[in-house]
Formats: sequence, structure tokens, C-alpha cells
Amino acid sequence: MSKTHGSESVGSYVTGFVLSVICTLIPYYLVVNKTVTGNNLLAVIVGFAAVQVLIQVFFFLHLGRGPKPLYNVAFFAATVGIIGLVMGGSLLIMNNLHYNMLPPADTKQLAEGEGIAQVEGNKTGACEAIKNNHHIVFAKNMGSISPANTEAQLCDTISFINQDSMTREIGFGTPTQPVIYAGQSSVSIRKGKSETITLNQAGTYKLFDRQDPNLHVTLTITQ
Repeated sequence: MSKTHGSESVGSYVTGFVLSVICTLIPYYLVVNKTVTGNNLLAVIVGFAAVQVLIQVFFFLHLGRGPKPLYNVAFFAATVGIIGLVMGGSLLIMNNLHYNMLPPADTKQLAEGEGIAQVEGNKTGACEAIKNNHHIVFAKNMGSISPANTEAQLCDTISFINQDSMTREIGFGTPTQPVIYAGQSSVSIRKGKSETITLNQAGTYKLFDRQDPNLHVTLTITQ
């Protein structure tokens, strides 16, 4: 091996190593600092994983630099496509099964989402009619949530409005003692968006922001 070829190989390995470290640190930073959450976080992690696979293949295995690079690249692309198709189909099937085979704790949430108040004369716990709407607002770039206390009635709705510049995730209960409300453990609200839930379970509940547990409100739901 010539010195030139050896230098190119070392340079390729160093470049691949640096890019791999970057593709590892960025998702780690996003997870630790909770900059992105939920499905968006999953998509980012999968995306960086795919990029890192390409980095490993081209900078370490030197795919595309052999005597027949086009054949190698085409074969690799076809392999990745088949694997992606199998994985995507499997995730779609599992998500569909999860939705249609929810455990008993989520039955009320499913019935509410489908608007099913009764099944064969038996009430499901879902609301037959929606009443008033209430708002809980994340103020823009102020790190505050208001109002601190909200009183509502059963079958009212509540809209979480996120005017902040980052995704917010509302949890039920407290950070140390989270609870499930009507089959839901949390509500994720993207920046500039809103999410509305139906209040089909009476009682007094604390709600907190998972990104900043100091932001919390109290919700009282009466019959």
C-alpha cells in the first residue's frame, strides 16, 4: 500500500469517526435536555441512526470505492430498502394491534375517542354530549402556565394551548406520583399548537409540565 493510499484511508477513518461521534452526541443531547419528545424524538433518533449507518458503510467499509462501485451501492440500497419495508410494516402492524387491543385502563379513552357512550345498553364512561370548553395556556417565552386553578364539570373539554417556542408535555399527578386520567398518562402539545381532551372523570387533579415540573396547575372536575 502506498503512502498516499494509506493517508487517504486514515483520513477516511478519522472523518468517519468524527461524524459518528456527532451523530451520537446530538440525539443524546436531545434526550437528556428533553428538547424534543414523543414521536418527534423517535423520528430524530431513527434519522441519526440511519445517517450513522451510511457513515459506517462509506467511511469504514469503503462501499462504492471498489472495482464495481455501482453494483455494490445498488445492492446495498436494495438491502436497506427491504429491511426498511419489513421494519416499517412490522411497526405499523404492532401499532394497529396495540390500538385495537388496549388494556382495560385505556378502554374509556378509546370509547371517548370513538364517541361510543353505550355498548348494548351499557355505559362506557364516555360523554354523550360535550359541554363547555376551558383553556390552559403556556405563555410565550415566559415559562408560565395559567390559570393556576380551573374548575370544570364532567363532560366539559379542556384545551392546552402552547404559545411557547418548545414542545410541552402535561403529566397528570405529580412528578414523583404520576397518575392516569381516563386512560391517559400525559398530553403532548407542540409549539404553537393546542390539544383538547374531554373531562370524563370527576375529581381534583394536579397537572404538571414534564419539561419544567415547577409549572403546575390544579384541575377540579365536578359532576
